Amino acid sequence: MTRSLQLDLGNHRYAITIGAGILPTLGSLLVPLLKGKQVAVVTNQTVAPLYLAEVQRSLQEAGFQVLPIILPDGEIYKNHETLQLIYDALIANRFERSCCLVALGGGVIGDMTGFAAASFLRGVSYVQVPTTLLSQVDSSVGGKTGINHPLGKNLIGAFYQPQLVLIDTYTLTTLPSRQFLSGMAEVIKYGIAFDADFFDFLGNNQQEILALQPDTLAVMIEKSCAIKAKVVEEDEKESGRRALLNLGHTFGHAIETLTHYDTFLHGEAVAIGMVMAADLSHRVDLCDYHSVNKITDLINSFRLPIHCPIYSEEAYLDAMSRDKKVAAGKVRFVLLAGIGQALMGRSVAEEAVRATIRDRVSFS
Repeated sequence: MTRSLQLDLGNHRYAITIGAGILPTLGSLLVPLLKGKQVAVVTNQTVAPLYLAEVQRSLQEAGFQVLPIILPDGEIYKNHETLQLIYDALIANRFERSCCLVALGGGVIGDMTGFAAASFLRGVSYVQVPTTLLSQVDSSVGGKTGINHPLGKNLIGAFYQPQLVLIDTYTLTTLPSRQFLSGMAEVIKYGIAFDADFFDFLGNNQQEILALQPDTLAVMIEKSCAIKAKVVEEDEKESGRRALLNLGHTFGHAIETLTHYDTFLHGEAVAIGMVMAADLSHRVDLCDYHSVNKITDLINSFRLPIHCPIYSEEAYLDAMSRDKKVAAGKVRFVLLAGIGQALMGRSVAEEAVRATIRDRVSFS
């Protein structure tokens, strides 16, 4: 069964379509959305052997001229040099403003393709076809695009919305277990930040989720996307409520930066970051200890890390000071009043942050 949501921003509306085995429908879905026939499919060396031929065939059967662009795989390649490869291919093949870019892959491919679309010829259409759980429930929805800088994650980018998000849950069957569990961190985030009932659903259906039971996966992904879509509709450019989606990300991005993006997957870093955010919330008398334990236990039960790597307090503070969510020179954290009750970004006493870092490191 195919499920479909609509994300409505007033001046731009697009569908999020979810189902098993729906990649072959991509071409027909794009026909009414696009003016031109030039389509570039941006993917990576891991995903291309699995799904590029199927996507290319669907597009060609619908009458599109397809250019594959295959990039190296990994967060370390989410940079200006790799982005330039997309521009080079588009320019060399004389792509015009009526073209469309298709992001076929995980969050790195989605973010870079979206940024390329936002900036090539001052803006062309693009479509998200996420193949990892993390990208299906998070990065493909909402129009955040960008690349990393050596001094920080996602510091260069743009808000730029796709024409369509097509989520084929069948692609999760070829996803390595570690990647799937990394995506679960972002799913769990929606429960922790916005919906206590969804938090309980994840705990109660853990066996079905880990067994990739199709119906349970579809419900889980649809709920995750629905929560994110609602938040984005209320605050597209992250001037208010959308910042709540960054729960765990201030600590998580610092971990990724300190480890040079080659030790933890994004979701793993966010998982640690959410435990630290819950801990910090308790330290500043916002969240009860029982809720902190429940959060930590659920994250740990999905085999995600809960302890941060050993770096000095100063190293963490310095990395967080360069986070894009810093305001007026102060690091602002999304905190919790309880499960399902995220609070807008707040600055807290430095000693409370240091204590949280010490506590999490001391268990490593």
